[in-house]
Amino acid sequence: MIETIFGNTTAAKVMLYLFHYGEAYTTGIAQDMGMARSQVQKQLDRFEAGGVLVSKLMGKVRIYSFNPKLGVTKKIKELIQVFYDAMPLEEKEKLFNVRRRPRRKGKPVMTKVKNEN
Repeated sequence: MIETIFGNTTAAKVMLYLFHYGEAYTTGIAQDMGMARSQVQKQLDRFEAGGVLVSKLMGKVRIYSFNPKLGVTKKIKELIQVFYDAMPLEEKEKLFNVRRRPRRKGKPVMTKVKNEN
C-alpha cells in the first residue's frame, strides 16, 4: 500500500530506508535494497526537486535526508512511521540488516511491536 502513496516500489523503499537510517547515499540504498543505482538516484532527485529531501556533499558523496524546513516533513514521516510500524519484524530485519552505526552493548537489533487491542 505504501507503494501506491509514493508512486512505485522504488520510491517507497527509498523513503522507508531514509526513515529507518535518517540519512543515506545513493549507492548505499541501492546495494542494501537490491535495486539499480539509477532507479534510486531518479527517486532521490524527484524527492529533492519536490522539496521533501535535502542533500549535502560529504567529500565526493551526496548524502540525502528529510528536509527539516519543509512544513509537511513531520506529517510525511508520521505517515511512513505507520507503515514502518506495521511491517513484520522479519521484513524489517531483511530490509534493514546492515549496521550503519555502532550499537550499544546489549541493545537488541529490533523490538517487536506490541498489539494494542
